[in-house]
Amino acid sequence: MQEMTARERVHNAIARQPVDRLPCSESFWGDTTKRWTAQGHLAEGEDTIRHFDMDIRRAGGIRSVADLDFEPVVLEETEETILRLDGNGATLRRHKLHASTPEHVDFTVKDRRGWEEHIRPHLLGLDRRRIPFEGYRRERELAAADERHFCWSGTAPFEQMHPMCGHEYMLIGMAEDPDWVRDMVMTYAECTIRHMEVLFAEEGLPDSIFFFEDMGFKNKPFMSPAMYREIMQPGHARLFGFAHSLGRKVLVHSCGFVEPLVPGLVEAGMDCLQAMEVKAGMDMPRLFERFGDRLAFFGNIDVREIASNDRERLRAELDLKVPAMLERGGGYILHSDHSIPPDVDHDTYQFFLDYGRALGRHSWPATA
Repeated sequence: MQEMTARERVHNAIARQPVDRLPCSESFWGDTTKRWTAQGHLAEGEDTIRHFDMDIRRAGGIRSVADLDFEPVVLEETEETILRLDGNGATLRRHKLHASTPEHVDFTVKDRRGWEEHIRPHLLGLDRRRIPFEGYRRERELAAADERHFCWSGTAPFEQMHPMCGHEYMLIGMAEDPDWVRDMVMTYAECTIRHMEVLFAEEGLPDSIFFFEDMGFKNKPFMSPAMYREIMQPGHARLFGFAHSLGRKVLVHSCGFVEPLVPGLVEAGMDCLQAMEVKAGMDMPRLFERFGDRLAFFGNIDVREIASNDRERLRAELDLKVPAMLERGGGYILHSDHSIPPDVDHDTYQFFLDYGRALGRHSWPATA
Protein backbone atom coordinates (compact mmCIF):
# COMPACT_ATOMS: atom_id res chain seq x y z
CA MET A 1 0.00 0.00 0.00
CA GLN A 2 1.21 3.52 -0.82
CA GLU A 3 2.38 5.53 2.19
CA MET A 4 -0.33 7.79 3.61
CA THR A 5 -0.11 11.13 5.33
CA ALA A 6 -1.05 11.10 8.99
CA ARG A 7 -4.21 13.00 8.12
CA GLU A 8 -5.27 10.34 5.60
CA ARG A 9 -4.29 7.51 7.95
CA VAL A 10 -6.47 8.74 10.83
CA HIS A 11 -9.37 9.52 8.50
CA ASN A 12 -9.27 5.95 7.16
CA ALA A 13 -9.01 4.41 10.63
CA ILE A 14 -12.06 6.29 11.90
CA ALA A 15 -13.94 5.29 8.73
CA ARG A 16 -12.85 1.63 9.23
CA GLN A 17 -10.90 1.62 5.97
CA PRO A 18 -7.41 0.17 5.21
CA VAL A 19 -4.34 2.03 6.47
CA ASP A 20 -0.66 1.75 5.58
CA ARG A 21 0.18 1.41 9.29
CA LEU A 22 -1.59 2.03 12.57
CA PRO A 23 -2.14 5.70 13.33
CA CYS A 24 -1.10 6.61 16.84
CA SER A 25 -1.71 9.30 19.43
CA GLU A 26 -0.89 9.61 23.11
CA SER A 27 -1.28 11.59 26.32
CA PHE A 28 1.71 11.92 28.65
CA TRP A 29 1.81 12.96 32.28
CA GLY A 30 3.88 16.09 32.77
CA ASP A 31 6.21 14.16 35.09
CA THR A 32 6.81 11.64 32.30
CA THR A 33 8.16 14.20 29.84
CA LYS A 34 10.16 15.84 32.66
CA ARG A 35 11.84 12.51 33.42
CA TRP A 36 12.61 11.79 29.77
CA THR A 37 13.99 15.32 29.35
CA ALA A 38 16.22 14.93 32.41
CA GLN A 39 17.49 11.63 30.98
CA GLY A 40 18.34 13.28 27.67
CA HIS A 41 15.69 11.54 25.53
CA LEU A 42 13.83 14.79 24.88
CA ALA A 43 15.21 18.27 24.38
CA GLU A 44 13.88 20.94 26.75
CA GLY A 45 10.38 21.84 25.54
CA GLU A 46 10.52 19.37 22.64
CA ASP A 47 7.23 18.59 20.90
CA THR A 48 6.37 14.96 21.71
CA ILE A 49 4.07 14.77 18.67
CA ARG A 50 6.99 15.38 16.34
CA HIS A 51 9.43 13.40 18.49
CA PHE A 52 7.33 10.24 18.22
CA ASP A 53 5.77 11.12 14.85
CA MET A 54 2.24 10.98 16.22
CA ASP A 55 -0.66 11.26 13.78
CA ILE A 56 -3.00 13.60 15.67
CA ARG A 57 -2.90 17.12 17.05
CA ARG A 58 -5.68 18.48 19.23
CA ALA A 59 -6.84 21.91 20.38
CA GLY A 60 -10.06 23.73 21.12
CA GLY A 61 -12.59 23.39 23.86
CA ILE A 62 -14.43 26.32 25.35
CA ARG A 63 -14.09 27.90 28.77
CA SER A 64 -17.11 26.43 30.52
CA VAL A 65 -16.80 28.20 33.88
CA ALA A 66 -19.98 30.24 34.26
CA ASP A 67 -18.83 33.66 35.52
CA LEU A 68 -15.75 34.67 33.54
CA ASP A 69 -15.46 37.94 35.50
CA PHE A 70 -15.17 36.20 38.87
CA GLU A 71 -11.64 36.19 40.27
CA PRO A 72 -10.99 32.83 41.98
CA VAL A 73 -10.60 33.16 45.75
CA VAL A 74 -7.91 31.17 47.57
CA LEU A 75 -9.52 29.83 50.74
CA GLU A 76 -6.66 27.64 51.95
CA GLU A 77 -3.17 26.77 50.76
CA THR A 78 -0.54 24.30 51.89
CA GLU A 79 2.76 23.19 50.38
CA GLU A 80 0.91 20.47 48.44
CA THR A 81 -2.66 21.70 47.84
CA ILE A 82 -4.70 24.81 47.17
CA LEU A 83 -8.41 25.29 47.90
CA ARG A 84 -10.24 27.80 45.70
CA LEU A 85 -13.74 29.16 45.15
CA ASP A 86 -14.19 29.56 41.39
CA GLY A 87 -16.52 31.19 38.88
CA ASN A 88 -18.89 28.21 39.04
CA GLY A 89 -19.40 28.79 42.76
CA ALA A 90 -17.51 25.53 43.34
CA THR A 91 -14.98 25.00 46.10
CA LEU A 92 -12.34 22.60 44.79
CA ARG A 93 -9.05 21.46 46.29
CA ARG A 94 -6.26 20.78 43.77
CA HIS A 95 -2.77 19.35 44.12
CA LYS A 96 0.02 21.79 43.34
CA LEU A 97 2.80 19.25 42.78
CA HIS A 98 1.15 16.91 40.26
CA ALA A 99 -1.90 16.66 38.03
CA SER A 100 -4.93 14.96 39.56
CA THR A 101 -8.71 15.13 39.80
CA PRO A 102 -9.67 17.95 42.20
CA GLU A 103 -11.33 17.13 45.50
CA HIS A 104 -14.96 18.28 45.57
CA VAL A 105 -15.38 20.26 48.80
CA ASP A 106 -18.57 22.29 48.34
CA PHE A 107 -20.88 23.71 45.68
CA THR A 108 -23.18 26.70 45.45
CA VAL A 109 -25.34 24.79 42.96
CA LYS A 110 -27.03 21.80 44.53
CA ASP A 111 -30.42 21.93 42.82
CA ARG A 112 -32.43 23.57 40.04
CA ARG A 113 -32.80 26.86 41.91
CA GLY A 114 -29.04 27.28 42.32
CA TRP A 115 -28.50 26.47 38.63
CA GLU A 116 -31.10 28.96 37.42
CA GLU A 117 -29.93 31.72 39.75
CA HIS A 118 -26.14 31.42 39.55
CA ILE A 119 -25.12 29.59 36.36
CA ARG A 120 -27.65 29.40 33.54
CA PRO A 121 -27.81 33.14 32.73
CA HIS A 122 -24.04 33.23 32.10
CA LEU A 123 -24.26 30.50 29.43
CA LEU A 124 -27.00 31.88 27.18
CA GLY A 125 -25.01 34.37 25.13
CA LEU A 126 -21.82 34.49 23.11
CA ASP A 127 -18.63 35.50 24.92
CA ARG A 128 -15.49 35.44 22.80
CA ARG A 129 -13.38 35.00 25.94
CA ARG A 130 -14.58 31.41 26.01
CA ILE A 131 -12.90 30.63 22.67
CA PRO A 132 -9.16 29.72 22.51
CA PHE A 133 -8.54 31.32 19.12
CA GLU A 134 -4.74 31.49 19.34
CA GLY A 135 -4.16 27.97 20.61
CA TYR A 136 -6.52 26.51 18.03
CA ARG A 137 -4.89 28.48 15.21
CA ARG A 138 -1.38 27.49 16.29
CA GLU A 139 -2.09 23.76 16.55
CA ARG A 140 -4.11 23.72 13.34
CA GLU A 141 -1.20 25.36 11.47
CA LEU A 142 1.30 22.90 12.96
CA ALA A 143 -0.92 19.99 11.95
CA ALA A 144 -1.24 21.33 8.41
CA ALA A 145 2.50 21.86 8.10
CA ASP A 146 3.17 18.19 8.92
CA GLU A 147 0.00 16.83 7.24
CA ARG A 148 -1.28 15.51 10.58
CA HIS A 149 -4.90 14.96 11.51
CA PHE A 150 -6.29 17.86 13.56
CA CYS A 151 -9.09 17.44 16.13
CA TRP A 152 -11.08 20.11 17.87
CA SER A 153 -11.21 18.68 21.38
CA GLY A 154 -13.19 19.76 24.40
CA THR A 155 -15.53 18.74 27.16
CA ALA A 156 -19.18 17.83 26.65
CA PRO A 157 -22.09 18.28 29.13
CA PHE A 158 -21.26 15.59 31.70
CA GLU A 159 -17.73 17.01 32.07
CA GLN A 160 -19.10 20.56 32.11
CA MET A 161 -21.72 19.90 34.79
CA HIS A 162 -19.80 18.09 37.50
CA PRO A 163 -17.15 20.81 38.08
CA MET A 164 -20.08 23.16 38.70
CA CYS A 165 -22.40 21.07 40.92
CA GLY A 166 -20.41 17.92 41.69
CA HIS A 167 -21.11 14.32 40.73
CA GLU A 168 -23.25 13.72 43.82
CA TYR A 169 -25.74 16.54 43.28
CA MET A 170 -25.79 15.94 39.53
CA LEU A 171 -26.63 12.25 39.96
CA ILE A 172 -29.21 12.94 42.67
CA GLY A 173 -30.73 15.42 40.24
CA MET A 174 -30.89 12.76 37.52
CA ALA A 175 -32.99 10.62 39.84
CA GLU A 176 -35.12 13.28 41.55
CA ASP A 177 -35.34 16.15 39.04
CA PRO A 178 -34.34 14.83 35.60
CA ASP A 179 -35.81 17.88 33.84
CA TRP A 180 -33.30 20.09 35.69
CA VAL A 181 -30.32 17.99 34.60
CA ARG A 182 -31.67 17.70 31.07
CA ASP A 183 -31.87 21.50 30.94
CA MET A 184 -28.24 21.72 32.07
CA VAL A 185 -27.20 19.21 29.42
CA MET A 186 -28.92 21.09 26.61
CA THR A 187 -27.76 24.51 27.85
CA TYR A 188 -24.12 23.41 27.86
CA ALA A 189 -24.52 21.70 24.47
CA GLU A 190 -25.98 24.83 22.87
CA CYS A 191 -23.35 27.03 24.53
CA THR A 192 -20.58 24.82 23.14
CA ILE A 193 -22.03 24.84 19.61
CA ARG A 194 -22.56 28.61 19.68
CA HIS A 195 -18.87 29.16 20.37
CA MET A 196 -17.64 26.42 18.02
CA GLU A 197 -19.53 28.09 15.17
CA VAL A 198 -17.62 31.32 15.70
CA LEU A 199 -14.26 29.56 16.04
CA PHE A 200 -14.73 27.51 12.88
CA ALA A 201 -16.03 30.46 10.86
CA GLU A 202 -12.96 32.54 11.74
CA GLU A 203 -10.20 29.93 11.98
CA GLY A 204 -11.33 27.05 9.79
CA LEU A 205 -12.69 23.57 10.39
CA PRO A 206 -10.84 20.74 12.12
CA ASP A 207 -10.57 17.28 10.57
CA SER A 208 -12.69 15.72 13.32
CA ILE A 209 -14.33 16.62 16.63
CA PHE A 210 -13.32 14.98 19.92
CA PHE A 211 -15.52 15.20 23.03
CA PHE A 212 -14.41 14.28 26.56
CA GLU A 213 -17.04 12.66 28.81
CA ASP A 214 -15.81 10.58 31.80
CA MET A 215 -19.08 8.77 32.48
CA GLY A 216 -17.89 5.65 34.28
CA PHE A 217 -15.93 4.29 37.21
CA LYS A 218 -14.73 0.76 37.90
CA ASN A 219 -17.09 -1.87 36.42
CA LYS A 220 -20.07 0.51 36.24
CA PRO A 221 -21.16 3.70 34.53
CA PHE A 222 -22.36 6.66 36.58
CA MET A 223 -25.91 6.17 35.30
CA SER A 224 -28.13 3.47 33.86
CA PRO A 225 -28.56 3.15 30.09
CA ALA A 226 -32.17 4.32 30.50
CA MET A 227 -31.05 7.42 32.39
CA TYR A 228 -28.40 8.07 29.75
CA ARG A 229 -30.98 7.90 26.95
CA GLU A 230 -33.45 10.13 28.78
CA ILE A 231 -31.08 12.80 30.10
CA MET A 232 -27.66 12.79 28.40
CA GLN A 233 -28.34 11.43 24.93
CA PRO A 234 -30.35 14.42 23.65
CA GLY A 235 -27.39 16.72 24.35
CA HIS A 236 -24.95 14.31 22.75
CA ALA A 237 -27.19 13.92 19.72
CA ARG A 238 -27.23 17.70 19.35
CA LEU A 239 -23.43 17.97 19.59
CA PHE A 240 -22.67 14.96 17.42
CA GLY A 241 -25.26 16.02 14.88
CA PHE A 242 -23.62 19.44 14.66
CA ALA A 243 -20.28 17.77 13.93
CA HIS A 244 -21.83 15.55 11.27
CA SER A 245 -23.51 18.58 9.69
CA LEU A 246 -19.99 19.87 9.04
CA GLY A 247 -18.95 16.54 7.51
CA ARG A 248 -16.79 15.68 10.53
CA LYS A 249 -16.55 12.42 12.45
CA VAL A 250 -17.08 12.30 16.22
CA LEU A 251 -14.62 10.76 18.67
CA VAL A 252 -15.66 10.34 22.32
CA HIS A 253 -13.28 9.86 25.25
CA SER A 254 -14.61 8.30 28.42
CA CYS A 255 -12.68 6.94 31.35
CA GLY A 256 -14.32 4.20 33.39
CA PHE A 257 -16.65 1.35 32.43
CA VAL A 258 -19.10 2.74 29.89
CA GLU A 259 -19.94 -0.33 27.80
CA PRO A 260 -23.65 -0.25 28.85
CA LEU A 261 -23.85 3.32 27.49
CA VAL A 262 -22.24 2.58 24.13
CA PRO A 263 -25.48 1.69 22.31
CA GLY A 264 -26.92 5.08 23.26
CA LEU A 265 -23.71 6.86 22.28
CA VAL A 266 -23.83 5.11 18.90
CA GLU A 267 -27.45 6.15 18.46
CA ALA A 268 -26.41 9.72 19.28
CA GLY A 269 -23.82 9.58 16.49
CA MET A 270 -20.48 8.57 18.02
CA ASP A 271 -18.05 7.29 15.36
CA CYS A 272 -15.03 6.33 17.51
CA LEU A 273 -14.64 5.37 21.19
CA GLN A 274 -11.50 6.28 23.19
CA ALA A 275 -9.76 5.35 25.78
CA MET A 276 -11.44 2.08 26.96
CA GLU A 277 -9.82 1.72 30.38
CA VAL A 278 -8.81 -1.90 30.99
CA LYS A 279 -8.67 -1.69 34.79
CA ALA A 280 -12.23 -0.35 34.78
CA GLY A 281 -13.46 -3.40 32.83
CA MET A 282 -13.37 -2.20 29.22
CA ASP A 283 -12.33 -4.89 26.72
CA MET A 284 -11.81 -3.94 23.07
CA PRO A 285 -12.19 -7.45 21.61
CA ARG A 286 -15.58 -7.77 23.31
CA LEU A 287 -16.60 -4.28 22.22
CA PHE A 288 -15.52 -5.07 18.67
CA GLU A 289 -17.75 -8.14 18.61
CA ARG A 290 -20.73 -5.98 19.58
CA PHE A 291 -20.05 -2.72 17.79
CA GLY A 292 -17.26 -3.25 15.27
CA ASP A 293 -19.56 -2.72 12.30
CA ARG A 294 -20.46 0.76 13.59
CA LEU A 295 -17.48 2.01 15.59
CA ALA A 296 -13.78 2.60 15.32
CA PHE A 297 -11.68 2.17 18.46
CA PHE A 298 -8.90 4.21 20.00
CA GLY A 299 -6.80 2.94 22.94
CA ASN A 300 -7.42 -0.01 25.31
CA ILE A 301 -3.75 -1.03 25.56
CA ASP A 302 -3.33 -1.61 29.30
CA VAL A 303 -0.99 1.08 30.57
CA ARG A 304 0.03 -1.25 33.40
CA GLU A 305 1.59 -3.52 30.78
CA ILE A 306 3.42 -0.56 29.25
CA ALA A 307 4.60 0.57 32.70
CA SER A 308 6.00 -2.90 33.42
CA ASN A 309 8.77 -2.05 30.91
CA ASP A 310 8.64 -5.75 30.00
CA ARG A 311 8.62 -6.03 26.22
CA GLU A 312 7.27 -9.57 26.18
CA ARG A 313 4.28 -8.53 28.28
CA LEU A 314 3.73 -5.50 26.07
CA ARG A 315 4.03 -7.55 22.88
CA ALA A 316 1.47 -10.03 24.24
CA GLU A 317 -0.96 -7.22 25.09
CA LEU A 318 -0.73 -5.78 21.58
CA ASP A 319 -1.03 -9.21 19.96
CA LEU A 320 -4.15 -9.89 22.01
CA LYS A 321 -5.91 -6.64 21.16
CA VAL A 322 -4.99 -5.52 17.64
CA PRO A 323 -4.40 -8.03 14.81
CA ALA A 324 -7.66 -10.01 14.80
CA MET A 325 -9.73 -6.86 14.85
CA LEU A 326 -7.83 -5.25 11.97
CA GLU A 327 -7.90 -8.41 9.88
CA ARG A 328 -11.70 -8.34 10.14
CA GLY A 329 -11.94 -4.75 8.92
CA GLY A 330 -11.98 -2.85 12.20
CA GLY A 331 -10.71 0.68 12.52
CA TYR A 332 -8.17 1.38 15.24
CA ILE A 333 -5.90 4.18 16.52
CA LEU A 334 -3.02 3.09 18.76
CA HIS A 335 -3.07 4.61 22.27
CA SER A 336 -2.76 3.46 25.86
CA ASP A 337 -5.95 3.02 27.84
CA HIS A 338 -5.36 6.25 29.77
CA SER A 339 -2.08 8.22 29.62
CA ILE A 340 1.62 7.44 30.03
CA PRO A 341 2.91 7.71 33.64
CA PRO A 342 6.51 8.55 34.59
CA ASP A 343 7.52 4.95 35.38
CA VAL A 344 7.38 4.13 31.65
CA ASP A 345 10.85 4.19 30.09
CA HIS A 346 11.31 6.20 26.91
CA ASP A 347 12.66 3.16 25.04
CA THR A 348 9.72 1.06 26.20
CA TYR A 349 7.31 3.59 24.81
CA GLN A 350 9.22 3.72 21.51
CA PHE A 351 9.02 -0.09 21.33
CA PHE A 352 5.27 0.12 21.95
CA LEU A 353 4.89 2.45 18.97
CA ASP A 354 7.21 0.51 16.69
CA TYR A 355 5.63 -2.86 17.38
CA GLY A 356 2.08 -1.52 17.23
CA ARG A 357 2.71 0.23 13.92
CA ALA A 358 4.19 -2.96 12.52
CA LEU A 359 1.10 -4.93 13.52
CA GLY A 360 -1.07 -2.45 11.68
CA ARG A 361 1.17 -2.51 8.62
CA HIS A 362 0.79 -6.26 8.22
CA SER A 363 -2.88 -6.65 9.08
CA TRP A 364 -4.48 -5.81 5.74
CA PRO A 365 -3.34 -8.56 3.33
CA ALA A 366 -6.81 -9.17 1.95
CA THR A 367 -7.71 -5.54 1.24
CA ALA A 368 -4.50 -3.54 0.92
